[in-house]
Parts: sequence; structure tokens; C-alpha cells
Amino acid sequence: GQIEKIIHDSLKNSITRILDQEDIDIFKLMEEKKPLKVVFIGFNGTGKTTTIARLGSLIKSKGKKPIFAAADTFRAAAIHQLEEHGQKLGIDVIKHDYGADPAAVIFDAVKAGQARGADIVLADTAGRSQANSNLMDELKKIVRVNSPDLKILVVDCLTGNDAVDQAQLFNDAVGVDGIIMTKADVYEKGGAVLSAAHTINKPILYIGTGQDYKDLKKFDVNEIIDNLLS
Repeated sequence: GQIEKIIHDSLKNSITRILDQEDIDIFKLMEEKKPLKVVFIGFNGTGKTTTIARLGSLIKSKGKKPIFAAADTFRAAAIHQLEEHGQKLGIDVIKHDYGADPAAVIFDAVKAGQARGADIVLADTAGRSQANSNLMDELKKIVRVNSPDLKILVVDCLTGNDAVDQAQLFNDAVGVDGIIMTKADVYEKGGAVLSAAHTINKPILYIGTGQDYKDLKKFDVNEIIDNLLS
């Protein structure tokens, strides 16, 4: 009569080992280095820009000063979108013209952050895929020129098994330090979370859970496990 319980407990233990990676405390890192340089990477449409805005809002609410770098110069709309978030949140946005060198945008944002007493620079980048070899080379240049303290991969929970390919692609190209999952409110089971974490053995930092700035919550291993096994 214990078979079901044993299987459930074994599965829970296995999932816990995959997801329970050493956490990255961005707020602690901000105390150790100023400004902390964070670059956000990922495929098109995963929600990088919105995630940056949410994290910026959270950081500002804790009394810290973030600054945004609009380094997705591949799309003029992305620069405009980040500017709008910056205006709403009262966060400075460093930008260049459409088509400019994204590595230079981040470099200038770091300089501006140092001059303005910012605690952290949150840098947007263009969405990439396996087909965008030029953009992947550009991403490598961004990392080489700016030596970011954290490279955060943004993954859409709705991507399912594609999360494996995305995590592997970016980790192989530039090395991923942590993951933020978006649209967890649409797909609450969170299977993509497990796939991404298992593929590159990196921690999930936050989960995007809605449309508002406040809809970013710290990753809770137990909550995800309960969803997966419910």
C-alpha cells in the first residue's frame, strides 16, 4: 500500500535536487560591488524588457538605485519600450540610436551608473535564436567588452521542452549565471522551469506571475514542486 507514496516521495526528492541550486542574492551582490552589471539574454518574446522593468521596480522599492541600459538596438521598439518603463518607474535609461553597438550602450550605462551613484545596471539585449549567428556573436562581444557580473537568461514558461535548447544555447555561448521564468501565471505547472534548471544546473532566481510591475516573485522550490506533483 506504500507504492504510490514511495514513488511520489522519490520523484519529489529528485526534482528538489535539480531545482535546489545555490541561490544568487542580487541585493547582497549590490552591497559588494557598485554598480553591479547585469545583462539579460534570451529568445525573442520571452519578456526580457518587462522582466528588467519589474526587477528595477523591486530594486527601487528596496531603497536601491537601478539604471537601465537599452542595448537591444536591433529593434527601435525595444528602446522605446524600455524608455517608457523608465519614465513610469522614475529610473534613468541610457540609450544610443537604433542600430548602435549594444556593447557600447552598456559600457556607457556603467559609466553613467558610476557617475550617478547607481547600485545596479540592468541591460536589455536583442532576442536571439540559433539562426541569428550574427546576433550571437554580438552577444559574445557584449560580454567580452563589459564583463557583466551576472548573465540572466529569461525563459518563457510556455516554451515547454524548447527551454532545454534555449538554456543550452546561451550557456554554451556566454555562460548563464541564473534564470528568470516568465508567464508562470499562464502555465502554473512550471515544467519548463525543471527543464531549464536541469539542462544547465543554474538557479532559478525569480518567477514572473502577471502583468504588473509587482508581479515578480522570488523563486520558491517547494511551490514549484507542489505544482508539478499536484
